[in-house]
Formats: sequence, structure tokens, C-alpha cells
Amino acid sequence: MKVGQDAMKILKASEDYLEAMLMMKERHGYIRSIDIAEELGVTKPSVTFTTKRLRENGYITMDKDGLITLTATGMEIAARMYDRHKLLTKFFIRLGVDEKVAREDACKVEHDLSDETFNAICRHAGSEHK
Repeated sequence: MKVGQDAMKILKASEDYLEAMLMMKERHGYIRSIDIAEELGVTKPSVTFTTKRLRENGYITMDKDGLITLTATGMEIAARMYDRHKLLTKFFIRLGVDEKVAREDACKVEHDLSDETFNAICRHAGSEHK
């Protein structure tokens, strides 16, 4: 069971990194390791370790200047997580939750929520997300 839990933590971290990368790309037009460290509140060595794994798994590429690009697979995961995050944040705000708390809570549940529950929230919220 422990191995499965470790694998889930790795997956969640990867999803967080990919989502942060997509947000940075939209915000700045580029993705750098130092910006990821700042965005996620992690150390540069943590970013180096995780980006290496993301490259090895085909989710990102990095050019000679250290600029990161999401691959199609990486973009798909990032977009799915970002979509979930935005919809859950809006849903929580509609329930009367403070915006800052709603964003934080959306980040906490976006990884663990089953597709079935997420789709039910989408239907309830009147969204057409899949």
C-alpha cells in the first residue's frame, strides 16, 4: 500500500508542476525553472529533480537556455488539471466560500476527485466540462 501512496504523491506533484507550467505559459509566454520554484513554493533542487522526471516521461522538453515546453501529453494533463481547478474554484465561490479559500481548496481536491464526482459537479453547476 505504501508504494501506491508514494506513486500517488508523485503523480500529484507532477500534475501540480504541469498545471503551474501551463499557468506560467499563459501569464508570461515562457516557462523557467526558477519561476516554477517561486510559483509552487519549492526549492530549485526540487524543481530540477521533478523536471528531470517530467522530461524522462515525455511531458516536457527543455531547450539549451533552460526554457521549458509542454509536450502534447504534458499539455493534456496540465489543461485537464487547470480546467478542474477553475471550475471547482467557481463552484466553491458560488457556494459562498471566500475566493482565496476556494482557490486553495480547489487545489487540494482537484487531484483526488473522481471523474464521476467531478462530472456530477459540472452537471450541477450547469457546465459542459467532460
